[in-house]
Amino acid sequence: MISKETLFALSLFPYLGFLWFLSRVPQVPRLALIGFYGTLVFVAITIPAELYAQSAYGKSLANVDWLHGSAEVFLTLTNILIVLGFRKAIIQAKQKNGEEQS
Repeated sequence: MISKETLFALSLFPYLGFLWFLSRVPQVPRLALIGFYGTLVFVAITIPAELYAQSAYGKSLANVDWLHGSAEVFLTLTNILIVLGFRKAIIQAKQKNGEEQS
């Protein structure tokens, strides 16, 4: 059976492909794209945080509240950027559609 660490590492390749294609679509809101890239930064942050949790506390990241909470706050911020980016795009599309109908 494949280890969770290997599966985690392999999952980065489809996500990198997703980001590559998404960055080439002009309709994707810039703020949402920043949020999606921020999710990649979240992954990059959690890897050293996990290593620190293991070495300093002998526990996984999920069991060290202050580290886990800090990582989750960052993930929440990236999710907010994604939502705000698409929300802005929807509002702009509705306004554009309303202007065309007038």
